[in-house]
Amino acid sequence: MGRTSKDKRDVYYRLAKENGWRARSAFKLLQLDEEFQLFQGVTRAVDLCAAPGSWSQVLSQKIGGQGSGHVVAVDLQAMAPLPGVLQIQGDITQLSTAQEIIRHFEGCPADLVVCDGAPDGSCCSSGSSWKRNKRLIYVACHQVIVTGLHDVDEYMQAQLLLAALNIATHVLKPGGCFVAKIFRGRDVTLIYSQLRVFFSSVLCAKPRSSRNSSIEAFAVCRGYDPPEGFLPDLTKPLLDHSYDPDFNQLDGPTRIIVPFVTCGDLSSYDSDRSYPLDLEDGSEYKYTPPTQPPISPPYQEACTLKKKGRLAKEIRPQDCPLSTVDTLPQPLAAPPCHTLLASEVEDNEMNCSP
Repeated sequence: MGRTSKDKRDVYYRLAKENGWRARSAFKLLQLDEEFQLFQGVTRAVDLCAAPGSWSQVLSQKIGGQGSGHVVAVDLQAMAPLPGVLQIQGDITQLSTAQEIIRHFEGCPADLVVCDGAPDGSCCSSGSSWKRNKRLIYVACHQVIVTGLHDVDEYMQAQLLLAALNIATHVLKPGGCFVAKIFRGRDVTLIYSQLRVFFSSVLCAKPRSSRNSSIEAFAVCRGYDPPEGFLPDLTKPLLDHSYDPDFNQLDGPTRIIVPFVTCGDLSSYDSDRSYPLDLEDGSEYKYTPPTQPPISPPYQEACTLKKKGRLAKEIRPQDCPLSTVDTLPQPLAAPPCHTLLASEVEDNEMNCSP
């Protein structure tokens, strides 16, 4: 597969590189801002699950460019530095992470909290197409990269969103805004119900740059207004509705109705369409390398094996480094051997190229 194959079939991937964005997801936040004016009056913003940093790039330009703006990016993975962005390599389920964010803001709460994260089991932060695979893939000795099992992916994404919401309750000011990726699955109304406990307005938005073939959308929550007497506590689950016994007066999937909004000019590029590389002005197309290759992607070892021609060979447990999976109880242990196919990591080859 040539280097330009992804440029042909994903116009936003190509435009992201040409415009200096670290990932195509930058256009999603830009289109959300066009629709909802998310950055208006914002001086302190937090980007959760920030790697590889495209949303932090947008925030640094839209907010940090105002001079008095502050942007904090949080992720478990290391991220290449960005001007005007403070990076915290930490866990969004830990109180220490929330405290560090507040310390950076000198005790003031944030105006905006965004989260474009997805669990490793559903997609990679580099925006790869592995999530479209329909089978469980083991790479580099039992590390799960993608499931393709929608119920599992939706559950994991919901838990990640709740973790982001939980930390937002620690750092977000009253009236603030929270934007997070959501998978529109069968039980998504339960998440909407939870968000409505804390925000006066909740919308489901689908940017033009988000593929129609994807169940991905974004919950845009405005007017942070926690229930009276609510005390943020990362040790307690949010999804119990114990804060307001009169809130759920309706039962079933109709208890919360959330408007669905599309974002972006309908005449703009279609994210599901393949575009030719021939430029409209007649100039010659030139390949543009990624702005910032992933520092430590979860598929890195698989790419190394592919370069050595070992992906089609059986991987023995003794050839793999010790991982957390190896320490699990025996009933949960993965099968001892896995066969990897070159076609399953083809789309990520360019991200691993030197």
